[in-house]
Amino acid sequence: MDGAKFSRRDSLGLAALAAGAVAAPALAKGAKPRFITKIDFKDPKWTRDTYVRIDADIDPTKEKCGWLKGRAYGVRDGEKVRPLFDVEGFSFVRTKRLEDGSYRRMLREIVFYRDINTGKIMESWHNPYTNETVKVVPIANDPFNFTIGEWAPEPPSYGGLNKDKPPRKPFLQNWEFGPEGTMILRTEVDMIYPNALKPDVWVRESSGPMNRVSEHFIYVVKRKDVENPNLTHIPHIGSWSRVTPWLPWMLMGQAPGHVNYFTNFQTIPNGVAGLPADLVAAARKYGDKWLSAPTEDYGPSLSSLENYAREQKPAPVPEGWTPPQPPSLKK
Repeated sequence: MDGAKFSRRDSLGLAALAAGAVAAPALAKGAKPRFITKIDFKDPKWTRDTYVRIDADIDPTKEKCGWLKGRAYGVRDGEKVRPLFDVEGFSFVRTKRLEDGSYRRMLREIVFYRDINTGKIMESWHNPYTNETVKVVPIANDPFNFTIGEWAPEPPSYGGLNKDKPPRKPFLQNWEFGPEGTMILRTEVDMIYPNALKPDVWVRESSGPMNRVSEHFIYVVKRKDVENPNLTHIPHIGSWSRVTPWLPWMLMGQAPGHVNYFTNFQTIPNGVAGLPADLVAAARKYGDKWLSAPTEDYGPSLSSLENYAREQKPAPVPEGWTPPQPPSLKK
């Protein structure tokens, strides 16, 4: 979810850029997309085409399914890091080539939380920090679109909340050659921006006036796949880690601490058929749209936090309630 350092995920994206750009004419029937396969880490056009082939499929007639699985941990001063719940989800993405040679990446993603002991997808969860049972709200982003071109994208705007505008620079990424014919790509995004969940309204959900998030991705691909002119999508495996405030549905308020995600991800070549059945069933309850990629560009592109503010309601605040404190701060 970063630019010259950019990624997601999150698999798991960036804010809508060039939303008004006009799509280039569709490929003639049977025609193959043209893209650069000669490896050159200093060529923004090679970076553009290669990243599109990894993050999506450079052929607009095809969609790519990505899957992730891992665990989320609670981190507080004065105690061990605590496993909280498992995470598992998927995304579907499609691309559209624009007139300037860039690509519009159009994605929707959904991620659920599983009980660590049973493996079942949770609808509620017992919060060990507050000793109460809370409603679980999955990540459900539709859409999360951005443009991949020769210039590094701006950071996600999250509905205009993030106003960071770094200087324009060529789109280059952190690539290196790995062992046994592999190539490794690392991307990252580090942001702090105004919280959509204002603490005076979302007393129990908001982590404070600002939201600080850090996401890091590692992609591992085969060099022969990168250089293959017949592969419009480059299969890959990798990892996604995320440092984020307490999730709003945990009802932690401005309690000290945060959540760390550690996951692995990969391409699912046969789409829905290759995903766990209970994951597909859970997504279908939210609508069949989650089982395919968007075919048109629309927005806005928001993170799960902004979607939470739009779709949920503030929880009641019990009389005398205060955010839970770690052992090091308890009197």
